[in-house]
Amino acid sequence: MSPICQPSSVILIVEDDENLRLALADNLEDEGYRVLTTAHAGEVCGIVLDTDVDLVILDIMLPDGDGYAVCRNLRAAGSETMILMLTARTLEDDLVRGFEAGADDYLTKPYRLAELLVRVRALLRRRGSTLQQVQTFAGFSLDTTSRTLIDPAGQPITLTRTEFDLLAFFLTHLGRALTRDQILDQVWGQEVVVDARTVDNFVSNLKKKMGWRPGVGFRIETLRGVGYRLEVD
Repeated sequence: MSPICQPSSVILIVEDDENLRLALADNLEDEGYRVLTTAHAGEVCGIVLDTDVDLVILDIMLPDGDGYAVCRNLRAAGSETMILMLTARTLEDDLVRGFEAGADDYLTKPYRLAELLVRVRALLRRRGSTLQQVQTFAGFSLDTTSRTLIDPAGQPITLTRTEFDLLAFFLTHLGRALTRDQILDQVWGQEVVVDARTVDNFVSNLKKKMGWRPGVGFRIETLRGVGYRLEVD
């Protein structure tokens, strides 16, 4: 079978059931992926950050923790890897809790292998799109190599270094709620001490420079008490 993934695609399986873990690893390797495995929540962050994992297939119930905490820890550490949660739970509250923790997709057990593989491919395509040097949205084009932003009319928009980094960070976390602290840590740096409200001022300036108004195709939504989320129509 010809692999659909790129050779560099790395998948981490986090599953405490050895039979399930080994079977899933075999199937994914047959598809051409490079597969890593662990049964322990405490090992996940280290593996992901050290190995540049593209996708984590994450069981919720683990012997030394739960998948929700693993998700939150990965996002807090700045990881942008895709996360597919596997669980026997089907309650809506559990699904919502998973997405709020930072999961990108959710599959309930028992699952069909064909469906899991489809979801894996879709998540890796999304992962690849966030790593592109040029990202287009709502008619705008952001080039992270030349550090330029072009508006829908083809005109360049002059941004400061921080404004550019802020927009790039929003785009790589499209549709995800981001706290002010997360934004400050990733855009300004953990060693820089600035007021959290600084983010508000930069978001306001960014929207003005991009000529934001209702109907332009994107929104940087204010989440009261939390932070911001970039949405694209």
